Amino acid sequence: MTASGPLAGVRILELAGIGPGPFAAMLLADMGAEVIRIDRAGSVTGGDPANPPSDPLARGRQSIGIDLKNPDGVEAVLRLVEIADALIEGFRPGVTERLGLGPDVCLARNPKLVYGRMTGWGQDGPYAQAAGHDINYIALAGALHPIGRAGGPPVPPLNLVGDFGGGAMFLAFGVVCALLESKASGQGQVVDAAMVDGAALLTSMFHGMKAIGFHGPERGTNLLDTGAHFYDVYECADGEYISIGSIEPQFYAELLRLSGLDADADLKSQMDRSRWPEFKERVAECFKQKTRDEWCALMEHTDVCFAPVLSLWEAPEHPANVARNVFTEVAGVVQPNAAPRFSRTPSAVQGPAAHAGQHTDQVLASAGFNADDIAKLRETGAVK
Repeated sequence: MTASGPLAGVRILELAGIGPGPFAAMLLADMGAEVIRIDRAGSVTGGDPANPPSDPLARGRQSIGIDLKNPDGVEAVLRLVEIADALIEGFRPGVTERLGLGPDVCLARNPKLVYGRMTGWGQDGPYAQAAGHDINYIALAGALHPIGRAGGPPVPPLNLVGDFGGGAMFLAFGVVCALLESKASGQGQVVDAAMVDGAALLTSMFHGMKAIGFHGPERGTNLLDTGAHFYDVYECADGEYISIGSIEPQFYAELLRLSGLDADADLKSQMDRSRWPEFKERVAECFKQKTRDEWCALMEHTDVCFAPVLSLWEAPEHPANVARNVFTEVAGVVQPNAAPRFSRTPSAVQGPAAHAGQHTDQVLASAGFNADDIAKLRETGAVK
């Protein structure tokens, strides 16, 4: 483990979960925070540290195995809370309270603690206790309905909008904001990050466009939802795809020139929405005349607003991504690098994923537990 980044010196506890919680913890660890993942003792099966798990979401932090249903295990967590700056958890509302690790208990042990909570529906409201996943949260937020082709159903955008964009990133942002405030006030607080809240906030621009009549209710007919012929993906002669985003007039003119469509006088009427479906057919037919590589040779590094559509396998090998070190390899796993970048305190992947419980003794020792204390915790099954 290294300690590089603007959050170096910040200690954060992560109650292990799935999806957005681990991603938020990864973001914080990439920024240099010391993140300690508290794994369930039952998940500790051992593992060779020389062969870490192939999970980028778990990278860059230590792991301690604790039985959260054992009073001694709960007390061990509270000892860690006393020396932490923040804690993040992703259980349903009320679960940590029942475990004896709710915000009131934790803040009583450490009044400066930032207590970050990640849920789908939020800590209160009629949906609070219901199960759900990314697709449900973005559906209720109004973020799923606009995504899709004209005449077709909504298309789930993987779990990027709810779990990661509307959830984890807002949790990490909220925790850092609360940490900044705590430095001034000396007081901690609870951060309630809900995926439905974050996903709704991500649609802010479209609510503005709707208000002025520039975004209609029918998906696939608007400026940014594949309705426009100059903002879409197109199939090439080899079955691969390219992306076009030539919104501004000067970029659109460059698109027509480099594609050879500038001789088509009709296409000069860029913003005639009534003709977008017709124009799209002409543009699609044009792009099917050359392979993706041939279009790249013509349009890359121009003002068309162009890029090839790359797969997860291709993206790490593209020269632009290589030049920027967008991807890195950690313990044999190719994965996205830390972002954003800092001029004086560079962020970095702090290390590979840890096996559950790999650092139990080290973490306990750092919290002031002596060898006898640790041995007793092991004997009672409180830690593993």
